[in-house]
Amino acid sequence: MHRNERLDYLSRLDTVDLAVIGGGATGLGVALDAALRGLSVVLFESHDFAGGTSSRSTKLLHGGVRYLAQGHLPLVFEALAERATVMHNASHLAQPLGFVMPSYHWWQTPFYGAGLKLYDAMARRAGLGPTRWLGRERALALLPGVQPKGLLGGVEYWDGQFDDARLAIALARSAEVAGAKVMNYMEVLDRHWADGHSTLRARDRIEGREITVRARCVVNATGVWVDALRPPSGRPRPLVQPSQGVHLVVDREFLAGDHALLVPKTEDGRVLFAVPWLGKLILGTTDTPRQDLPREPLPQAQEIDFILREASRVLSRPVRREDIRSQWVGLRPLVAADPGQRTGALSREHTIVVEDGLVTVTGGKWTTYRPMAEDALNQAMEAGLLPQRLGGLTERHRLMACPTDGEPGVPLHAPPGWHLLGTDAASVRQTQGAGHLIGMGLNAAMVRHFVRAEYALTVEDVLARRWRALFLDAQQAATMAPEVADLLRREGVAQPRLDDFLALCRIYAAQA
Repeated sequence: MHRNERLDYLSRLDTVDLAVIGGGATGLGVALDAALRGLSVVLFESHDFAGGTSSRSTKLLHGGVRYLAQGHLPLVFEALAERATVMHNASHLAQPLGFVMPSYHWWQTPFYGAGLKLYDAMARRAGLGPTRWLGRERALALLPGVQPKGLLGGVEYWDGQFDDARLAIALARSAEVAGAKVMNYMEVLDRHWADGHSTLRARDRIEGREITVRARCVVNATGVWVDALRPPSGRPRPLVQPSQGVHLVVDREFLAGDHALLVPKTEDGRVLFAVPWLGKLILGTTDTPRQDLPREPLPQAQEIDFILREASRVLSRPVRREDIRSQWVGLRPLVAADPGQRTGALSREHTIVVEDGLVTVTGGKWTTYRPMAEDALNQAMEAGLLPQRLGGLTERHRLMACPTDGEPGVPLHAPPGWHLLGTDAASVRQTQGAGHLIGMGLNAAMVRHFVRAEYALTVEDVLARRWRALFLDAQQAATMAPEVADLLRREGVAQPRLDDFLALCRIYAAQA
């Protein structure tokens, strides 16, 4: 259904069961779950799907090794099970990845190895591979580029990685196929609760058109911005204590193998990752409290220095600012019982609050988006906002374009290519422009597909989230942008916002 047709449909609606505000991992998960339960659903996202935190993760689909160290065992059990679920439901976008913890002190291998053996045991049948103690030579072979001086060995274990933004798009498409109406660039202006219903007034940010929708229940899944939508009676104590995490991208030559590197404890007590992803290497992350909530947060100079310093300690080749190909910041919607609690110590468990017909869900992480969505709907039903419907339908529900043959695909640490389209690749290959390469594995046929089938409306939508060029090499993304803008115009997009994207490229390339 074309965007204008969806708007026409929404303007004619009387009352829906559920309106979801927020098109990140949680909101899209709620929309899919509710639609599969047979509820009428609309979802409004003020920007693009996964335009905020949900596209700026460390790209790890993990059970939470550090949460095991913090003693959050229920969260680890849940995340390990959900890791397997996501890999089943979107196998082209979520896959196993080997990790190595290098050991530079005699006690590190037995100490961390024992903890990771417990991690294996907790995963049970959902485990991805056994933990192994490594000697020096094997550690060097798995981590070509690691600092050899003082290296004694290491520990190999397995976790998952994924393409967060493309998984979000798969959720959006799957929700619509299930019957939901999902709209990006649709801003909710206000909500009025009366007589057991919410009335939402929303504005299309593309053409300025306003519509009104009545809903029996509204789910607030706006991440770090949830408190702004809560009723005034619920705001004296905010739910969210935001924290930002910075990620830097460099060339794979710094760590040329197919395993990720994990330093379990840096000088600030966090872990440091060096993760091979889509042909590049992601370094991160930080944990810095933040009170303001910008749409495009910027890294602080000391955060960049910290990552470069910690990475240079464990890599044989020092990483310098001029090596950065892209940088991005994600805002974590952390929930703290104590407002003064350090953000690095906060749990990633989620919280749900029901107030005046509004179900607010926040916290959590990408790996557990599905049980978060299920919990939000169950609590809405318990509160009488939605009719009782059987849950559990998303657990084995394959997302759009997920292969069903079980064959291993191209690994996600390989450069981007056709494999990221899953089963859509066959039809896109038949689309005009399939042989015309724009750059970084992207061709003209893919751009047309993103507009026609994946809700892309701007150059940023294409080159940041449908294709991850901005997150991999911002300068190269800028060179690709004019051709993408031209293709968008040919597909009927009136304002592809090329200048806005080029300004964003300068930020991600650390040139602003």
